[in-house]
Amino acid sequence: MCFERAACSIPCRSGPLDHNSSFIDPDDRTVTARGDGEVVQEYDHLLVSTGAQAVRPPIDGLDREGVYTLGSMSDGKELREYVGRARSEDDLQQPDRGPACEFLETCNGPVGIVGGGYIGVEMAEALAANDFEVHLFQRGDRVLKSFSEATSEAVLDHLSERNVAVNLNAEVEELAGSDAVEAVVTSDDRVPVEMVLVGTGVRPRTELAEEAGIELGETGAIAADAYRETNLPDVYAAGDCAEAEHVVTGEPTYVPLALTANRHGRAIGRTVAGTPTEGGGVAGTAAVKAFEMEAARTGILDHRTAREAGFDPVTETVDAKSRAGYYPAGGTVTVTLTADRESGRVLGGSLTSEYGEGAVHRSHALVGGVTEGITVDELSDYDLAYAPPFNTTWDPVLTAAKVLDGHL
Repeated sequence: MCFERAACSIPCRSGPLDHNSSFIDPDDRTVTARGDGEVVQEYDHLLVSTGAQAVRPPIDGLDREGVYTLGSMSDGKELREYVGRARSEDDLQQPDRGPACEFLETCNGPVGIVGGGYIGVEMAEALAANDFEVHLFQRGDRVLKSFSEATSEAVLDHLSERNVAVNLNAEVEELAGSDAVEAVVTSDDRVPVEMVLVGTGVRPRTELAEEAGIELGETGAIAADAYRETNLPDVYAAGDCAEAEHVVTGEPTYVPLALTANRHGRAIGRTVAGTPTEGGGVAGTAAVKAFEMEAARTGILDHRTAREAGFDPVTETVDAKSRAGYYPAGGTVTVTLTADRESGRVLGGSLTSEYGEGAVHRSHALVGGVTEGITVDELSDYDLAYAPPFNTTWDPVLTAAKVLDGHL
């Protein structure tokens, strides 16, 4: 869908687009769009932003009634907001409801969630907070695997406290039933459910680009240079269909998040308007809320990934107060930092705290440090703000940097 902005004189076309019968002709510099009819549009510059689509894991029964696949964080947030309205005194018949929302209007039984990443955790919160019985199934040995182990353990404990049944190391083999789903079947269990939400990640939507001869990178997403231009002249790529350079490794990575898409799209607009602008790298920064907890991460935390990039990773985790000890409120911030042993460079970090106690906002200092390639010693000298209602004299991030620096 596109909304015309008459003041900017931008001609926009809206309506359904059939990606399977639409194509780009780079020789003639045209795009043929087919949906409700056919439109052939010439171009001087072209931006490919075809987004991503949900991964459909090899599980029997994905097409049964009551099974819905979530393809993005926005899908999950839309459903979460709808659940909140549906369980309030507001009218259930919301005009913006999709198929999953409609099903929830009459769903009274247990709900299964396949996937323990951002989407899975946020959906578990939304459903459990609105009195659904929730069973979350994660193939690996922890939820939020891109965060630190300390963060994963804290979130897992909190989910359990809020009556979310988390099944780790649970390889889902089948969503069993006749016409409608009736149970989630793993290698060693069968859990009755009335509805299943599948959130196992996304993959870049690249078919249109590939058919036009646009090269893909090693991540499987569209490859682009610093200005987001592809191998085809004047053809650019941005958003969830494209890869970007990681600020720590300098190598291509695939991080389909909203800020990256917005930033790269803006840079391309400036470039084609006559001001060449680099899109910038990514650090894989993300945040998530789970009931009364918040968590954030940035950079590289996984030791195997760090070693493959040529680093010798060292990790330390500290717990610190979120506010001055004598202040009549506050909580605990858990900070995990990873750095390179030889250079001391900060590679990544993960933070968690009670909701409102600053784990997410404190991560912004780490993002800056990771992006600029500073050392833990330099991070420990950051002049971060202090006032008793907001912080301790030594911010938890600074404390973690001092502790890690002492172990290098």
